Amino acid sequence: MAKVDQQKIKEILTRGVDEVIDRDSLEKKLASGKKLRIKLGIDPTSPNLHLGRAIPLLKLRDFQEAGHKIVFIIGDFTGVIGDTSDKDSERPMLDEKTIRQNMKTYVEQAGKILDIKKCEIRHNSEWLKKIGYHEIGKQADAFSLAEFIARENIKKRLDAGKRISLRELLYPLMQGYDSVAIKADVEIGGTDQRFNLLAGRELQRLYKQEPQDIITNPLIEGLDGRKMSSSWGNTVNLLDSAGDMFGKIMSLKDEFMIRYFTLATRVDMQKISEYEKQLSAGENPRNIKAELAKEIVKLYYGEVLAKRAEEEFDKIFRNREVPSDMPVFETEKKNYPVLDLLCDTKLVSSKNEAKRLVESNAVEIIVGEKKEKITDWKKELSLESNMVLKVGSRRFAKIIIKK
Repeated sequence: MAKVDQQKIKEILTRGVDEVIDRDSLEKKLASGKKLRIKLGIDPTSPNLHLGRAIPLLKLRDFQEAGHKIVFIIGDFTGVIGDTSDKDSERPMLDEKTIRQNMKTYVEQAGKILDIKKCEIRHNSEWLKKIGYHEIGKQADAFSLAEFIARENIKKRLDAGKRISLRELLYPLMQGYDSVAIKADVEIGGTDQRFNLLAGRELQRLYKQEPQDIITNPLIEGLDGRKMSSSWGNTVNLLDSAGDMFGKIMSLKDEFMIRYFTLATRVDMQKISEYEKQLSAGENPRNIKAELAKEIVKLYYGEVLAKRAEEEFDKIFRNREVPSDMPVFETEKKNYPVLDLLCDTKLVSSKNEAKRLVESNAVEIIVGEKKEKITDWKKELSLESNMVLKVGSRRFAKIIIKK
C-alpha cells in the first residue's frame, strides 16, 4: 500500500505541474492507497540529463517517497526513430551505436534523484522491436491524420512548407505502446509531450487496459533564456561538477530564479514565497541566487560540496583570486605560441576559438599578483612554473615547467 498523506498528494498534483489528466481519477487513486505504476520515458539523444529532465525525475521521486512504483524507461528504440514534438524541423534518425553510447550513464544520472534500487528500469526495444506491420496498422487505426497535423509545431511546419516524414507520425504510437507494455497507471512528461502522453491513453483503451492518468510539467528555461536543450548547449547537466553547476546557476537570468526554486529544487514553497517577497522588496538578487545555486548543488552533491562550491565561486568572482584546484599542464617548453598553448591545455577546442577569445580580451596570464591580458594571438608567451592561464571567467590552467 502507498502512503495516504493529503498534503503530499496536494504537492504531487500542484508543484511543477502544468496539467493533470484525469485529475478526479488520479486524486481517487492516490487517496485509495493503491500502489501505482508511475512511468517516465527518456530518449537517449544526448549523453547528459539536465535540469529540464530533472523536473519529471523529481516528480517521480515525490511519487516514490509516497510509496508508488517508478518505471523508468530508457527509449533505446524510440531514440533511434526520433521525436519531433519540440522541434521546428525533422529530427534525423540516430544510429544504434550513438544511442548505446549516450545511454551508458542514464541509470547512474537518474540515481542522483531516484532510489534506483526500488525502480523498475526498462528499455523499450524489449517490446517495440517485436512489433510487425499488422500490429502497427491496428494501433494506427486508433488515430486520424487530422489529430496529428493539428499539433501546433506540426501545423507550423506544414504552413511553412517544411517536410514531415511518415516516420514522425509513428512516434506517438511507439511512446503510447510503452504505456501498454508496462501497464502504466500514470505517465509524467513535459508539456511538449502532451499528444504522445494522450496516445498512451488511447492505446491502453485499445488493448483493454484502464487509461493512464497524465501529469505534464512546465519546460524550464536554459541559461540563455531559451528552452533548456542539449542541442543548444544552454544546460545545467546532472553530471556537471559541483563548481560548474554552482557557477552556471549564478549566471542564470534573475527573472528565472523563482521558477528554478519551484521546479528544480524541493525547497519548501513557503520559503520560496519569502524569497519572492524579498526580491520584490529590493533584496540583492545575487544573494538569493547563491541560495538557489547551493540548493541545486546540494541536491546532487550534498551540503559539504555545495558549501565548498560557493566558497570557491566567491574566491574567483568576488575576491578575484585563482581557484584552489585547477588543471595542471606540464611542459618542457619555456616559450609557447599562445594559440597552441590554449589548445594544448584544453582550455579551448580549436585555434579558431582561441583566436576569437584573444581578440575579445578574454585571455589572461596570472603570475602571483601580476595579471596581463593577452591581446595579440600571434604572441609567443614566455612561460614560468606556477603561471596561471585564464580564459573567460571560469577556465583556468596552471603551467608547470618540467626540469
